[in-house]
Order: sequence, then C-alpha cells, then structure tokens
Amino acid sequence: MSDSNSLKTNNLKLVERQYLLPFILITSLFALWGFANDITNPMVAAFQTVMELSAAKASLVQFAFYGGYATMAIPAALFIRKFSYKKGILLGLALYAVGAFLFIPAANYQKFSYFCFSLYILTFGLAFLETTASPFILSLGRKENATRRLNLAQSFNPMGSLCGMSVASLIVLPNLLSDQRDAAGNIIFPTLSEAEKASIRLHDLAVIRDPYVAIGLIVLIMFIIIALVKMPDTTGAGEKQNSVRQTLSNLWHNKVYREGVFTQVFYVAAQIMTWTFIIQYADNLGINKATAQNYNIVAMILFLCGRFISTFLMKYVNGRKLLAIFGIGAGLCALGAVLIVGMPGLYCLVGISIFMSLMFPTIYGIALENVSLQDSSLGAAFLVMAIVGGALMPPLQGMIIDQGTLFGHPAVNVSYALPLLCFVVVTIYGIRSYRRTL
Repeated sequence: MSDSNSLKTNNLKLVERQYLLPFILITSLFALWGFANDITNPMVAAFQTVMELSAAKASLVQFAFYGGYATMAIPAALFIRKFSYKKGILLGLALYAVGAFLFIPAANYQKFSYFCFSLYILTFGLAFLETTASPFILSLGRKENATRRLNLAQSFNPMGSLCGMSVASLIVLPNLLSDQRDAAGNIIFPTLSEAEKASIRLHDLAVIRDPYVAIGLIVLIMFIIIALVKMPDTTGAGEKQNSVRQTLSNLWHNKVYREGVFTQVFYVAAQIMTWTFIIQYADNLGINKATAQNYNIVAMILFLCGRFISTFLMKYVNGRKLLAIFGIGAGLCALGAVLIVGMPGLYCLVGISIFMSLMFPTIYGIALENVSLQDSSLGAAFLVMAIVGGALMPPLQGMIIDQGTLFGHPAVNVSYALPLLCFVVVTIYGIRSYRRTL
C-alpha cells in the first residue's frame, strides 16, 4: 500500500461499535504482559547480586522467560484453531496466574532454578495471550487499518511495562538488602558471612516474590471478567479450514511473512538486550540499581510516547517506510551507546526506546497483512515464537559483559553492538517491504 493509498484509510473507523467492548478488554491484556515483561528485566540484576551469579547465568531468567513463548506458541495456535480466541485467552490467563503463584515455593526454597521454572510456566500463559490477542485485534474491523488498530492496542503494552518498572524501581530494588553499598560505592553483600547472607537472601527473595503474587491475583480477576463477557468469534472455528500442512506451505511461500518472522526474532532480541542491561550499563558508571532503574523508566516513557506518535504518523506515512526510518534512528542511538563512554552513552541507550516503539506491532501487522484468516492463528504463533530471540541473545550479551573490558573499551558498551546488528536487520525489512508496495 503506497503513501497515497494509506491516506484513504483515514476516514475508516478504527474500532466499530459492535467490537468496542471486546477491543477494550483484549487491549487491557497487552498491559498485563507488559507488566510481566518489564518487572522481569531488572530481576536479572537483582538475582545476579542476591544469588551471587555471573551476568551470563543471571540472564537465564530471560532464557526461561522467552523460552516459554517458543515452547507454547504453536500449541496455543492449534488450540485456537480448534476452539476460539476467547478460550485461548482464558487458558492463557490461567497459566499466567499459576506461574505467578509458583513464586511462593520458589522463594521458600531459595533456588534460582525454581524461579526460572516459575517464569517458564508464567510465559506459557503469555504465549497463549500474545498468540491470541494480536490477531484478535487485527480481526476486529477492517483489514485496511488493521496495523494501525494493533499499534493502538499495543500502545497500552508499555503502560503495563511502566507499572512493572515502577514496582521494580520503587518497591523491589530499593528494598534489596543485598544491594547496600559502602562509602566507596562497592556492594557489601559479597563480604558478609554465610549466615548474614542467608538472612538477607531470605528477605530479598520475598521482596522479589510479592509483586508476582499480586499480579497473579489481578490476572484471576481478569479471567472472571472475560469469562462472563460474550466475545465475537472471528477465528472461523467450526468452519472448514486448511490443513496444518497446507497452512505451513502457504506461510512458507509468503515472502513478506517469512522475512517478517526472521526480522521479529532480531527485533525482540534487540528490545530485551536494550532494556535488560541498562542497569549494568549504568552500574559501570557508578550508579546503583534503584537509580539505574529510573533510566529504564524514562526509556519506557519514551517508548510509550513513541507508540502514540507512530500510530498518529501512520495515518499519513506508510508504516513500512516508518519502520525503516525508526530502524535507522535506533541503530544510530545504539552506535552512540557503543562508542561513547559516560552519561552521553547512557542517554543514547535510553533514546533507543522511542525508535523501538512501533517496531513489534508494525512488523507483526506487515507480516500478517496478506495471510488468510484460516492461516492467521498459526501465522501469529510463529511471530510469537520469534520472541525466542529474547531468550537466545541476552545470555550472549551477558557473556560479553562478563569480560569486563574488550579492545580497551568497557565490555558493557561493546555488548550493545548486538542490538545495533538487530536494528540493521529491522531497517532492511522495512526498506524491502516498502519497495514491494511501489
């Protein structure tokens, strides 16, 4: 769709009246998984200290979290094909709550592996929600403005993220006794006796546990509300559908879709790496965890603003072109984070977020634009599985950070060459998909 054609969608109603209540309820789910995503990112640094782990091992939190998406996305899609979006959402909420409540025994046993397992189960639920909610939003109205509609719904995701970050910044990180420092700014915890460490560890793991238990209760309330509300069935469930084999063939031969999945892997990896290690980047500048988390919050505010700005801009500029432009902007900021040592480098790192804002829903919308309704659930599943990029690359970045110094440069700065590479891939996809519309 060219820029001129995209302007013709301006007068189309983004959400029709009969879909308004389902749209509002499903959009609220975007905030729920945003909370889970972004309270978890700073937990990498928290576990690294309280459990005395390397950055690489602590980042297994992200491996477990995003590995759950990869495991459950395809089963979620097959479930939706057989049943409905609503049932998929309800099962997702149930799994989300179970994973959150598993933090209770994890904190009691003080095992890092138990926390990873809890997050793994929690993200089974998130996989169901993301595999279901995004294509559901796309289906609630006209195809011509579906990508804009998804961008609007996704704008509420960073609101949940901000809540998660705020809880981490204001409640979790400041109350971690393991992060107390001496007058020189060094963490005291490693110098304590084993008995003192055990007492602090018991306290700190309870501090980490409580927000997950609280969000589990909120998820149960949403389960009850959605169970009681009638939802339109836009899956075509019960009608004759393509076989799974035929659907896979259709998706594979759709070049825009195939490249979209590949690009989404790199985008999600870039997003998770950018946010997860802001704390370590700031720590290298002598900033404590609680203060460093404030930079994560500023990044998320920019991300939220960018979502609304880009949704507005897409009324006038082709989304593919915007994707390429924002990819270039993110790449330049990442380059600054690599090359500049000091606060300007940190500002560049924070600035990446405004450019990342439109990427996930826009890649998602472009990839699914020419995928049939019959194939959309499995199509959505592979795009959700692409979130596995967030599981694979953060441990690699953590390994780089653990080196301390590389090429005479702080390793944490050098590690942001990985997100830079990812933004190059995003930019190329934007350019290629835009050229196909000319």
